[in-house]
Amino acid sequence: MMKDFRSGVLNSRVIVSVVTFVVVLTALGSCANYYQKHFDFNQEFERGDLKQALETLKKNDREENGRGRFIYYVNNGLLLSVLGQYEASNNFLEKAFLFGEDYHVNYFNEAAAYFLNPNFTVYRGEDHEHLMLLYFKAINFLKMNKPEDALIECRRLNIRLNQLGDKYKSTEKLQRDAFIHNLMGIIYQSTKDYNNAFIAYRNALDVYENEYARMFSMQVPTQLKKDILNTAVWTGFYEEFEDYKLKFNMADYMPPKPDAELIFFWHNGLGPVKEEWSVNFVIDHNSGNVVVFNNQALGFSFPYEVKEDKDRTDLRKLEVFRVAFPRYTERALYYQSAAVEVGGQSFPVEIAEDINKVAFQSLKQRMLEEFSKGLVRAALKKAAEHSMRKENEGLGAVMGLVNAMTEKADTRNWQTLPHSIHYARIPLVAGANDVTFTVADASGKVVPYKFTYQAKKDQTLFHTFSSLETSGTLYRYY
Repeated sequence: MMKDFRSGVLNSRVIVSVVTFVVVLTALGSCANYYQKHFDFNQEFERGDLKQALETLKKNDREENGRGRFIYYVNNGLLLSVLGQYEASNNFLEKAFLFGEDYHVNYFNEAAAYFLNPNFTVYRGEDHEHLMLLYFKAINFLKMNKPEDALIECRRLNIRLNQLGDKYKSTEKLQRDAFIHNLMGIIYQSTKDYNNAFIAYRNALDVYENEYARMFSMQVPTQLKKDILNTAVWTGFYEEFEDYKLKFNMADYMPPKPDAELIFFWHNGLGPVKEEWSVNFVIDHNSGNVVVFNNQALGFSFPYEVKEDKDRTDLRKLEVFRVAFPRYTERALYYQSAAVEVGGQSFPVEIAEDINKVAFQSLKQRMLEEFSKGLVRAALKKAAEHSMRKENEGLGAVMGLVNAMTEKADTRNWQTLPHSIHYARIPLVAGANDVTFTVADASGKVVPYKFTYQAKKDQTLFHTFSSLETSGTLYRYY
């Protein structure tokens, strides 16, 4: 009898040791965030080795059907766009768009996410990421001189913006995107559709003056003010023209008449990276049928209703435990300003979209949902752990270890997006135009780049310039 008892204890200990060893090995491979898991690709992209970065993506083509397929699509799309392979870029970006349109919840994966961690679900993409993929699609079409196709992306963008308005009712949440409205106006104007351009510009102005001013401390771009005045005149809205001149304090402004124009987009830096942070929660058991998860350091509490006495008994054993959440980390800019010079005139390149701030706001808007899911997940894990401890202390201890090891935040995001987008509208003459683009760092050091554009009468050209920074080393892509 004693022998059997000792044997059982020994076997239990062996099982616990073996399972613990396996769990630790598994966890060691899963502790990295999404950026670190794709370190080779990210480093190749940041140091400017774009062709090698593309090869690395091709080697990971199994991700095309995996849980991170959206990121796989948009990374390919952006990288190919920077390399000038616009058709191939749009093929991937279209896949990303259709993924967003056709996404269906996998309830098995959702259930696994509740008991393990959210990485078991397919990454859906953040709201701003779905807008940005359409921005790159539109830019690709414009560079291929296909403005009508770019207008299709404008209509898609408008639908996405309407969906955002329906999704977020609170004025404290970002419901609209000023840059996307501005972009639509720019594209409509390039096709001489001044009426729709005026409407889009006016919508952009409204968002810049309200949401963007309040949430991001951003000012209305001067070029947007000029574009509103220009399209008001060209549409015959003379009363609105006079009203906006007064509003903008531009009483002497008259629309220019250049032979052609260049829209210059500057993609500056790299957007934020998601990382994991965790907190310990202390349970307050003195709330009737509600267990309250309190964290005094963060100043919030979350109530979890317990409907059955058995659950109540299990949950009473919970006192302190760990819950993981995602957060963004900014990748600071190296260059602080830029300008474009042509024909002896200098035109400032103004910020139109701070993707970094938009990303932070996007995550902030759904943090309550993140907290709710994380705390319920932790409660279910701990309840299961304590139930198992009643049956077998050793296996209960293993489950506790498994719970800790599998508690991970979802750190996936589109990490090749620029930090911010700046733009300028440059007048050109028909024929050859020598243009100098200059960027300046925080110390005031200026670096010039020279381009030559061949323009036709009444043509609008589009150009993008990307600056990437990593460890003080700079790379530029055109």
